[in-house]
Amino acid sequence: MLPTSARLLRLLSLLQAHREWSGPALAARLGVTTRTVRNDVERLRELGYPVDATPGPSGGYRLGPGAEVPPLLLDDEEAVAVAVGLRSAALGSVGGIEETSVRALAKLEQVLPSRLRHRVSTLTSAMVPAPGAGPTVAAEVLTAIAAAVRDHQRLRFDYADHAGRTTRRDTEPHRLVHTGRRWYLVAWDVERDGWRTFRADRVGPRIPTGPRFVPREPPAQDLAEYVTRGAGSAMWQARARVRLHVPAAAIAGRITPAMGTLEPLDDGHCVFSTGSDSLPMLANYLGFLGVDFDVLDPPELAEHIAALGARLLRAAAR
Repeated sequence: MLPTSARLLRLLSLLQAHREWSGPALAARLGVTTRTVRNDVERLRELGYPVDATPGPSGGYRLGPGAEVPPLLLDDEEAVAVAVGLRSAALGSVGGIEETSVRALAKLEQVLPSRLRHRVSTLTSAMVPAPGAGPTVAAEVLTAIAAAVRDHQRLRFDYADHAGRTTRRDTEPHRLVHTGRRWYLVAWDVERDGWRTFRADRVGPRIPTGPRFVPREPPAQDLAEYVTRGAGSAMWQARARVRLHVPAAAIAGRITPAMGTLEPLDDGHCVFSTGSDSLPMLANYLGFLGVDFDVLDPPELAEHIAALGARLLRAAAR
């Protein structure tokens, strides 16, 4: 059996790593009796850790919120991840937490062992942050959304569309997705009876949240690809379908979800559905693919391609 102090640290680590534990499960992990677990929980409470207990066969222990933030136990990998994340947050797309991120990072680095400070320094020295192109999101908005996702609670919010019109939404939030430029919420829209993707910077949560719900099967296994594809196509002003004279497998590695989708036709052809701000821009973009193609739709795109080709021929002649 572990000494009492070491066992308390181990118990605290387990409570911080898992949402809820039954008494027998904790006893098995610690190699003690359930009575010892109850005694150790009381010791943690005396030290200021708010451990909640639910009686009964389906009850258990969980670390609840308290009046103050108690010390957290982090392993080496977690400590490095938090430090690197705080550095990124100071320059990231979450508005309003830059200064607090720097203060939290200073506290963390003060207590990190030298070996971990060296790892953090090595990682951050190799990173070059690029200025963010997307809009920032208030930290409290992301926190409210994340809490509703975690607790499987309905989230009601005011949502502003691209034209500035505001509507009330009632959703079952599933996940937050960050594409590198923007934060998105993937959620089931209760009134519209379908999956929707919302830009988090346009969300105004209404607190308190709604009742709990049973999570649904997500709209895709790869939510990052799902959001990237949907967000990209939503901004297209012009759309097109072209037949590429190349197998889908030969060009799939060059087509990202934001660029469009590929549909295999036969051993030597595939259909590429894509879009852009305008048909002239699409004509230029398709030329960059470096493969032969036929325009399927719209027919006006062929006129822009012909004009581009003539201009390039004139430039080559000169």
